[in-house]
Amino acid sequence: MHGVARSLDLLRSQRVRIWGNPGGRTIVFGHGFGWSQEMWRLVAPSFMAQHTVVLFDHIGAAGTDSERYDVDRYSTLHGYADDLVELIDSLGLEEVVYVGHSVSAMIGALAAARRPAAFDGLVLLSPSPRYVDDIDYRGGFGLDEVRGLVDAITTDASGWARTMAPHIVGNPDQGWIAEEMIAGFAALDRTVAGHVARAIFLGDYRAELAAIGTPTLIVQAADDLVVPPEVAQYLHARIRNSRLVEVAGTGHATNLSSPGEIIAAIAGFLPTLV
Repeated sequence: MHGVARSLDLLRSQRVRIWGNPGGRTIVFGHGFGWSQEMWRLVAPSFMAQHTVVLFDHIGAAGTDSERYDVDRYSTLHGYADDLVELIDSLGLEEVVYVGHSVSAMIGALAAARRPAAFDGLVLLSPSPRYVDDIDYRGGFGLDEVRGLVDAITTDASGWARTMAPHIVGNPDQGWIAEEMIAGFAALDRTVAGHVARAIFLGDYRAELAAIGTPTLIVQAADDLVVPPEVAQYLHARIRNSRLVEVAGTGHATNLSSPGEIIAAIAGFLPTLV
């Protein structure tokens, strides 16, 4: 496909939406696995008065064109990082601040390593470069655990989410968050869900961290079943020009359970960027 036509098709497939102040700094929000851009609805509007806000869905997410999903391109997160760079280029954006949740945090980090000039700053919410424990590294899970997780998602993503969502998102007094996660996984294509799970949970992106020089804010929840605090500390130690903030909110989806804390963290970070 011709480059321009392909880029326009990608933007349509990603359901790109642009809101806010066209004269302000551009903030691009990326969603986590099993979610969509809607997971930013409690955070993004707070920045629309002063900033341009870009929302999009990753290819393979519910509601995107499943025919665009390429198993080779998305066998690692690098394919999604390429999509993010293409999105930025297609919209003619420069020096954006990228805010990514979970897997999208690492996608943004990989994109910034590839095209540093495109990024003014990164906000990484609950990120992990590797979920599997290793020598001198605690990712939070053993290899057999992760293989079992990937197999479970591949076999029955909806059933896996029904069992795990309450534990992953925590905050039992906000049961609607778990219900949203369950609905999101139920809407995923089974083959795509398993393939994406493999790229995320069996991937190892630690070697990419040294190439990131973009000012970075790492946001870690006080109690996150998916990403232990050691991972945030590992990232902070290896990403140049990074700072680490621990928020009091709990669970793996603090942009939904504790949006005020996430808004405050982002708002405090933006003035530090030149």
